Amino acid sequence: MDKFLKKKRPAEGEAPTTSAEGEETTTSAAKRPAPSAVAGEAKAVNSVEELFATLTSQSWRTALAAELPKPYMRTLADKVRAERSSQEVFPAADMTFASLNLVPLEDVRVVIIGQDPYHGDGQAHGLCFSVQDGVPTPPSLKNIYKELASDILGFVAPATGNLEAWAKQGVLLLNASLTVRAHSANSHAKFGWQTFTDAVVKAVNDRSENVVFILWGGFAQKKGKTIISRTRHCVLEAAHPSPLSVTKFRGCKVFSKTNAFLVQKGKAAIDWSL
Repeated sequence: MDKFLKKKRPAEGEAPTTSAEGEETTTSAAKRPAPSAVAGEAKAVNSVEELFATLTSQSWRTALAAELPKPYMRTLADKVRAERSSQEVFPAADMTFASLNLVPLEDVRVVIIGQDPYHGDGQAHGLCFSVQDGVPTPPSLKNIYKELASDILGFVAPATGNLEAWAKQGVLLLNASLTVRAHSANSHAKFGWQTFTDAVVKAVNDRSENVVFILWGGFAQKKGKTIISRTRHCVLEAAHPSPLSVTKFRGCKVFSKTNAFLVQKGKAAIDWSL
């Protein structure tokens, strides 16, 4: 007789399913999450977590915590993830936040702002104007060394272009964009890094005193114009050390001026030797 019984029709809003025994059952469609929406949300959240996993400095994680939930950050993280999955990106993922990891917020004494990482093979390692050991010194850094030799008594241009020794003394070597596609300058400039590094500069401005900001070239000067307090900190501006503007850069003496200000404020001078 059972085979002649009519099957119960699913209630409105329910969808038919099949039980483990092969019998048709019903579950509420309203109760089932939309897989695509959940997957998309997880991807956005995970990309931010993935990007910032290598930011290990607790002081910076605390200072920048308010940035992570913002919409631009999800866009930035997704774009960086997509680039790394399909293109060669510099620096390596574990070096993205090297500038912040090497200089905790409370230890920042000097900030030098660059534009974006070097895009040549093996050059970038997360510090502006700096290259990894064994890599030829780039033209801009050669000009920086020449200025140091004329400005700081006893400075001798080193064989290395690695500036980590400066970072370990509290010199924040911050690029405005923290990643770049290989062999494509400024390729990540519109990803959202500019907004993030504005927040980094603002954190230094708001939470520190008597920091020296060295702004070389129009790009860096524009970035710092509305964020940095000229009464709270020392701002030194000069032309960019690039070969294209080096004649205007020469003689800027920002290194001796930096040390003079720090000493005046009761802080130790930077040892610029490498």
